Amino acid sequence: MSFKQFFVASFTAIIFFASCNNGTTTIQNKDSVIVAKGHPDWILQGNIYEVNVRQYTPEGTFKAFAKHLDRLKNMGVQTLWFMPINPISKKERKGSLGSYYAVSDYTAINPEYGTMDDWKALVKEAHEKGFKVMIDWVPNHTGADHYWLTKHPDFYVKDSTGKAMMAQDWADTRQLNYKNPEMVDTMISQLKFWIKECDLDGYRFDVAWNVPDAFWKKCLSELRKEKNLLFLAEADKPSMHEDGFDATYTWNDFNMMKLIAKGKRKASDLDSAFNKTDTTFTADALRLFFTSNHDENSWNKADFETMPGAIHAPFAVLTQTIKRSIPLVYSGQEEPFLRAISFFDKDTITFKNFVREKFYTTLLSLRKNNPALASDAVSKKVHVGNEDAIYAYVREKGNNKVLVILNLSNKEQAVQINDNTLKGKATNIFMSADEILSDTKWNMGPWGYAIYVYK
Repeated sequence: MSFKQFFVASFTAIIFFASCNNGTTTIQNKDSVIVAKGHPDWILQGNIYEVNVRQYTPEGTFKAFAKHLDRLKNMGVQTLWFMPINPISKKERKGSLGSYYAVSDYTAINPEYGTMDDWKALVKEAHEKGFKVMIDWVPNHTGADHYWLTKHPDFYVKDSTGKAMMAQDWADTRQLNYKNPEMVDTMISQLKFWIKECDLDGYRFDVAWNVPDAFWKKCLSELRKEKNLLFLAEADKPSMHEDGFDATYTWNDFNMMKLIAKGKRKASDLDSAFNKTDTTFTADALRLFFTSNHDENSWNKADFETMPGAIHAPFAVLTQTIKRSIPLVYSGQEEPFLRAISFFDKDTITFKNFVREKFYTTLLSLRKNNPALASDAVSKKVHVGNEDAIYAYVREKGNNKVLVILNLSNKEQAVQINDNTLKGKATNIFMSADEILSDTKWNMGPWGYAIYVYK
C-alpha cells in the first residue's frame, strides 16, 4: 500500500471489519463490554443529533426545521434530540429571548417555535422518515415565573426569607423541592403527558446529577411502563445507571480528549479515562461521546477551538467507534459552523457548504450497518505504533471485527500491523479502493484517519 493511500488529508484512522451477523457478546472483562437487556435495541448502533430549533433556521420554527429532515436522514442521523421546546420565563430573563432551560410551563410549547399542532406534525413526519425523537427536560428547576410558583409554592426550596431559591447561580431559575411528594408526582405526570401526546422515544434530562436518586428510581420505572424509552442523564455519575438511566455524559473522557488535542497529554492517557468508566460504572452503562454540544459550543468554544481544523476528525471517529458509545453530533457541526452560538439571543446557524457532511455520513452509516460498532460490542486495545501518539483498538461482535487506529498527535507516525488476524484484503471506505493490508510499515499523517472494511 502506498504512502499516499494512508496520508489522507491531514488525519488518519483505520477501521477493519468482517462479514455481518447477529452474534452476541459473552462475558465482561477489562477489554469488553456487555450491555444488559433493557436498553432500546435501536440505540445500540444508533446516534443522536442535537437540534437547536431557535438557531437552526432564520425562522427558528418547527416547520422550518422540518425542511432539513431529508438531509439529516441522508446523513445517517437516527435520533433527534430537541433542546427544550417549552415556553421560557420572562422574569429575570437573560438576553432578549432567555435561556431554553428556564421553563415556564412543562406541558406547553414555546410560541416562538410554533404551536402544539406544529410540534406533533414534526414528530409524526420524523417518525415516518424513520427518526427517533427525544426532548430535553429540565427537572432540577423551573424558570423564575413558572405558574407553579403561585399555584404550588411548596414545590420549591425556600431561602431564609421564605422565597423560592434560585438554582445554582442562575438568576432566571428557581430550585424545585424533591422532598415534596406532590411535586414529584406532578413532575412524573407531566413527563407522561408528552409520551401520550406525541409518542416520544426518549428524554435527555438537564442537570440530572442534582436531582435525588430516589426520584429517578421512581420516575424512570414509571415512565418505562408507558414505553421502552431512552433516558440520557446530563451527568458523569455512576449511580445514574443504578437509577435506571441508559446513558450518561463522558465529561471525564472529553476533558482528556481536549488535553490531548492541545498536546498537553498523550494518546495513551485515554486509558485512564476509559478505565474509570470500566471500574466505576455498571456493565450496562452506555456513554454519550461528543466533540461538541450546546454548552461546550456556547461557553467553551467547542469544537472550533478545542479541536480546531484537522484535529476534529480523529476525535469524531473515536466518538463513533469506541466501546459503550452513543455518538452525538451538535447542530452545525456538519457545516462546520466555526464559532460559538449565542445562547440567549437569536443567532442563526449558516448552512451553506456542508464540508463535514460526507465525513459524518460515512461514520454514521458505518456504525448503523456493522454490529462490531454497536455500543455492546467487545473492545480490545491493540499495539500498532508509538502509543504516546497512536491509539488503536479492535471491536468485535459475532463474526464482525473492526480495528480503529488514530494518530492523536501533530506529527507523522509510523504504523505497523503485526497481528496476523488483522492482515488481509480490505476496502478503504473513504477512497473506495481495495487494498492488501500487511505488516509493511506506513506513515500516518498528523491527526490522521482512514477507514478500511475487511473482505
